[in-house]
Amino acid sequence: MHIRTRSVLVLALLAACVAPAAPRLWKVAFPRTATVAQSDDYHGTAIADPYRWLEDDNSAQTAGWVAEQNALTESVLSRLPQRAALTARLTELWNYQRLSAPAKHGSLWSWSRNDGLQPQSVTVVGRQPGVEERVLLDPNAWSADGTVALGAESWSDDGRLVAYTVAEGGSDWVVIRVKDALTGADLPDRIEHVKFSTPAWRPDATGFFYSRYPAPAPGEELSASNHDMAVYFHRLGTAQGADLPVHSNPAEPQWNFHASPTEDGRWLVLVTYRGDAGRNLMHVRPLDAPQGTPFAALDDTWETKLDYVGNDGDRFYLLTTWQAPRGRLVEVDARDPARARWKTLIAESDATLEHAALFGDTLVLTRMRDAHHVVTLADLHSGDEEPVPLPGLGSVSGFAGTRAQDETCFAFTSFTDPGAIWRLRLADASTSLVFRPKVAFDPDAFVTEQVFCRSKDGTRVPMFLVHRAGLAPDGARPVTLYGYGGFDVSLNPAFNVQIIPLLEHDGVYAQPSLRGGGEYGETWHEAGRLERKQNVFDDFLAAAQFLIDQRWTSPAHLAITGRSNGGLLVGAALTQRPELFGCAIPGVGVMDMLRYHRFTIGWAWVPEYGSADDPAQFPFLRAYSPLHNLRPGTHYPPTLVLTADHDDRVVPAHSFKFAAALQAAQGGNGPVLIRVETRAGHGSGKPLAMRISEAADSLAFEFAALGVN
Repeated sequence: MHIRTRSVLVLALLAACVAPAAPRLWKVAFPRTATVAQSDDYHGTAIADPYRWLEDDNSAQTAGWVAEQNALTESVLSRLPQRAALTARLTELWNYQRLSAPAKHGSLWSWSRNDGLQPQSVTVVGRQPGVEERVLLDPNAWSADGTVALGAESWSDDGRLVAYTVAEGGSDWVVIRVKDALTGADLPDRIEHVKFSTPAWRPDATGFFYSRYPAPAPGEELSASNHDMAVYFHRLGTAQGADLPVHSNPAEPQWNFHASPTEDGRWLVLVTYRGDAGRNLMHVRPLDAPQGTPFAALDDTWETKLDYVGNDGDRFYLLTTWQAPRGRLVEVDARDPARARWKTLIAESDATLEHAALFGDTLVLTRMRDAHHVVTLADLHSGDEEPVPLPGLGSVSGFAGTRAQDETCFAFTSFTDPGAIWRLRLADASTSLVFRPKVAFDPDAFVTEQVFCRSKDGTRVPMFLVHRAGLAPDGARPVTLYGYGGFDVSLNPAFNVQIIPLLEHDGVYAQPSLRGGGEYGETWHEAGRLERKQNVFDDFLAAAQFLIDQRWTSPAHLAITGRSNGGLLVGAALTQRPELFGCAIPGVGVMDMLRYHRFTIGWAWVPEYGSADDPAQFPFLRAYSPLHNLRPGTHYPPTLVLTADHDDRVVPAHSFKFAAALQAAQGGNGPVLIRVETRAGHGSGKPLAMRISEAADSLAFEFAALGVN
């Protein structure tokens, strides 16, 4: 939706000041939102949908509503003295040099770099990791407002060519372009209508494989459902219309595909997935087989997750959850792939095997133990392992490269330390420092501890607490409780500039590892999906109660935040226990659980959530859907709903309808505001100034609600 801000009358804002240590409450006169007599029949149950008209992201009426709501939100936020101070502090905190873990391609190393306040990070290349030779891709030169972003990169094996994706305005739709990495010249190749796909080069660099959807109808690019993905091969130097079809399945329009060649150039590996349920199919065929040659199955049961790690000829090394909910590495013979023949190379352990990279015959294994990473090197044949030393409790990323390399790089980070870039020597597991950033605060002033609470059914749920060293509970600390809990996604310790001002004001950041995530493997994920989704909300509510019971905070000083599936989490917690919180900030949340699958890629989440079209699944979706569980006259805490006009993953209609319904239901004094970012999407590719502005507004709202001076 393209929405232009227009001048509107801002309704009167009545501010009531209370005792200095207590939260400030606002009484806001909300704009009146029109309703329609829309009702849908769900298996004999009538469900009203009075704000259905807000789903039309192209209508002038919706644009007017957004403009009026944004004006109201701005009128509130502009009166908060915290806003300017937080903007200045966040700008100062974000102004530090940031590097990603370098990866080697032929004779070049590449990594992303941001000097501090650049709108977008740039890709640079050098002959040594962390030693810049020149800028290769600079998205800051692609648009005046910084909203055209660099997405994925794919390098040819010889390091000569890089295919990369370009996204505009935060949309998931991308265009694939190609650059000569040695000369810096742009090639004419241009591939459109791509979404959720990274190019994969042939070993000879004559072209690459990619997946795309049919072109959407004009005007429906940001809302129409995405179906019928197909795999194509693009030969370098040709027009997209000449691309060769590789694979599709018209009988299964909701199946998605990714195809990539093996490093030895012998096979093409096809991965099929249907949503984010943690399961997929895997097929292979000879890379140079004639067009139309069928793929042979390594596994086609939808019963396990399979990740390709490497191969030697017909022997494939795969990471799987089959009979190993926390993951194991197996060898599968493509000539006889029956599961009875699978050979275990790395057995399941008490830590979740999250990632494996193969260099020669050495595996770099990343495991998760109680939601933080541990890394080991393992011999592919014997399975013997030795630990890789890490600086502390945190998370790692990187370990990219080819089997021929004898070294690789990784990044390590924690909640209050942006960490460093390290070089790993594979022969002896030794590490050496490549780069450590300088930041505008003292990371040693803060500590991270891990605690465990009990959920409603007695399940032990871990939670990280981050705060100033020596800070003691006093029953009234401002606390931000952040969660996700879904799609097998793990929340590990990761640096977040936005929490630093909270910690500097003697607050606490709390991050629980909720069921539905992948922190304890597939069993943990399964315990929080479909009809068991309420477990996720129970875990989150138990974490909130723990913080109160341990006297870290009180309901009046407790804020809850989350994005996307985490926005759903906040919406469900808000509707189920509104009295437990002093502030709620749901970001780009899935709020209408009865209709989410009707927009863009929402259908792909049915394996995770279920569908209201199924009479067996409708009842549990209706029971927790945030939009459908608001109760008129209830005292809801101050709430700031965040969304963006170009979000074509969780369409903004979710947030529009929820905000309108919450304003109508509000029986208390807390404001219910919605902040709609323009030329932004679900979050990826957002320019830095936009991220700082949203973070400052969110923190200012939270600080005012919780009484942080």
